[in-house]
This record gives sequence, C-alpha cells and structure tokens, in this order.
Amino acid sequence: MSVATYILGIVAALITLGVVVESLRRHHLRERHAIWWLFAGTLALVVGIFPDLLGWAASVVGVTVPTNLVFFVSIAVLFLVSIQHSGELTELESETRTLAESVALQDLRITELEKALAEARQALESRRNQ
Repeated sequence: MSVATYILGIVAALITLGVVVESLRRHHLRERHAIWWLFAGTLALVVGIFPDLLGWAASVVGVTVPTNLVFFVSIAVLFLVSIQHSGELTELESETRTLAESVALQDLRITELEKALAEARQALESRRNQ
C-alpha cells in the first residue's frame, strides 16, 4: 500500500476518535455508547500507525487476507453496537409501557375525582336552593 493510503487510514481514525470525544464532551453521546466506537477508532489508529501489525494479527488468527480481518472486526463491532442498542430499546419500551399505564390510571383517577366533585357541587347547590 502507498503512503497516502496509510495517511488516509490514520486521518480517518483520528477524525473518528475526535468526533466521538467531542460528542462525549457535548453530552450528545453517553459513555456506554461510545465505548465500542472508541475501541474501533483506537484499533484503526494502531493499525494505521503499525500496518504490519494487521498482517501479523491475520496470520495469528489464520486469515489469509488481512483486509478480511478488518472487515470481520468491523462487522463484529457493529454487531455488538446493535446488540447493545437492542437491549436498551427493550428496556425503554418496558419503561414506556409502565409510564403509559401509570398515565392511564392517573387519568382515570382524575376523571373520577372530577365526577365526584361535580356531584358534590350539585348536592351543595340543591341544599342551598331548598
């Protein structure tokens, strides 16, 4: 690979890390969501700086083409992010259901109280009129 390709990889990794850190700083991204992106960005930066490390890791794992290892790790990171988001989505759906039930019960209670208040006012007015 050419020097320009290595520089592009390093710059892309630095941009990724910069965006994740800035999103954390501005509270647009929570730490538990950023962990996988920080892992992927750091890994990309290390491989960009030490490209021979990718070839060594591929040979250790038994992958013939080092680029396939990059694709596999990328897919694995995206899979883990997807699992994490699915778990959080399930949790949020449960909380939303609980809140909706609570609101429905509160609405029912308010309606019953308003009805009882209206009946009490009518009884009070009918006593005054007698």
